[in-house]
Amino acid sequence: MRFMMIVIPKGYESAAPDAAPTAEAVAKMMEYNKSLQKAGVLLALDGLLPPSAGARISYSDGKPTVTDGPFAEVKEVIGGYWIIQVRSREEAIEWAKRAPMSNNEIIEVRQIHEMSDFPDDVQQAAEGFENLQNAAAAKA
Repeated sequence: MRFMMIVIPKGYESAAPDAAPTAEAVAKMMEYNKSLQKAGVLLALDGLLPPSAGARISYSDGKPTVTDGPFAEVKEVIGGYWIIQVRSREEAIEWAKRAPMSNNEIIEVRQIHEMSDFPDDVQQAAEGFENLQNAAAAKA
């Protein structure tokens, strides 16, 4: 089973576009990342720039509206993620509990839909999806 562990760092919703973690925090996170890799469960990982450097596209009647960050009334934002492959939800949670997070930071653990989870008609509508995934992974 694949899971995404989503990092929700406190204060990131109002961070400047050039905000960066400390070298000490990065060193601790690298130790954790290497433990995921050594255990053979790590599939992907990335950190994200703060919302102040982002944009949101909302839709009304099929028409897109672009809003540049920072965004008003945001309480939680994604700061980064890992994608891991483990045997169970419980194992994913155990890995998340080991992450070197600061006070009041959150990791949300969410299982990734596998194509086999969907009914046949949805699988047929998504024909070729796995080819897109493989092509994207090959470019990374």
